[in-house]
Amino acid sequence: MAKFIGILTAGGDSPGLNAAIRAIGKAASGSYGMHVIGFRDGFRGLMENRIVRLEGEALSGILTLGGTILGTSRDKPHRMPVGNKVMDMTQVMADNYHKHNLDVLVCLGGGGTQKNAYRLLDNGMKVITLPKTIDNDVPMTDVTFGFDTALGIATEAIDRLHSTAHSHHRIIVVEIMGHNTGWLALGAGLAGGADVILIPEIPYDVNKVAEAVLQRVHSGKHFSIVAVSEGAMAIEDVTAYEAALKTKEKANNKKDKAKAKATLARIEERRGGSALRLSKQLEELTGLEARVTILGHFQRGGTPSAADRLLATRLGTACVQFIDEGASGVMIAARGDGTEAVPLKKVVGKRKTVPLDHPWIESARYLGTNMGD
Repeated sequence: MAKFIGILTAGGDSPGLNAAIRAIGKAASGSYGMHVIGFRDGFRGLMENRIVRLEGEALSGILTLGGTILGTSRDKPHRMPVGNKVMDMTQVMADNYHKHNLDVLVCLGGGGTQKNAYRLLDNGMKVITLPKTIDNDVPMTDVTFGFDTALGIATEAIDRLHSTAHSHHRIIVVEIMGHNTGWLALGAGLAGGADVILIPEIPYDVNKVAEAVLQRVHSGKHFSIVAVSEGAMAIEDVTAYEAALKTKEKANNKKDKAKAKATLARIEERRGGSALRLSKQLEELTGLEARVTILGHFQRGGTPSAADRLLATRLGTACVQFIDEGASGVMIAARGDGTEAVPLKKVVGKRKTVPLDHPWIESARYLGTNMGD
């Protein structure tokens, strides 16, 4: 009997999603005689039973498209806004899953999606996930699709900023996405020849950054490119954050917990404006003019790179093979030139950060790139 597959894309959009959808759809129907439907706008579409048939013309011409033809959202199954309430809609999703006689639901997404998909397993649904995110922070996989495209875009941006920084003798601070990991900023900074790279894994001292900039000036180089991850934090902020976190954990009353929470919220807010604050500090410490470029969502738009199309296609076709074998409760990970089905319980609640002994960091230090420490 032919199997029935459901697909949804959740969380932020990412280059390669359509390539993965196409790979699953074409491999499932063409090689295994399976039937595939998609749910629009992530878990909300599953809850509202909004479907689209993923066969024939629906899969044509989407390989090179950015974004996702299914649409996406950040809605969580157990905390879904419905009217004026936030409700647990997991059972409704399970009912729709069974209504379509699905054998498996494939969820394409990052860390949050992995966690939400894992929750569905407790409600009688078979689930398989694929790791996508430009942040490259999903654990247990060599790489996520979407990362290579974003890396190329961020690198090109740094390339273009070199000329204006050189012409005007400026410090240019480039804020790069990546959430709370430094893969994008580190990779783009290294590939783009940034003079300073600041990532969340290495708390920075702004005085050390200013010293590095002034050393360049003294050597006759009157400009500097500072690649900073959106999640990078100064040493003093990290110290304050850790102290507030301990206070919150040890607090015995609501007042102290509320105070600690407020402190944590203020520090997170400061992190959000770190690039602008950093540029002002560098101007004051160096006497040089500084400008900020925030790449933002520009990094995850447009045509996916060849590497991301290949990765998404490889993971998508492998996913169908694992479905045919009856797999469930796993994430299809990239492992060398092959793939591996990793139990979701080993993935959820974890984040892949940049190891301090990673070869990219070692290369940056050998080049004399300042890492803020």
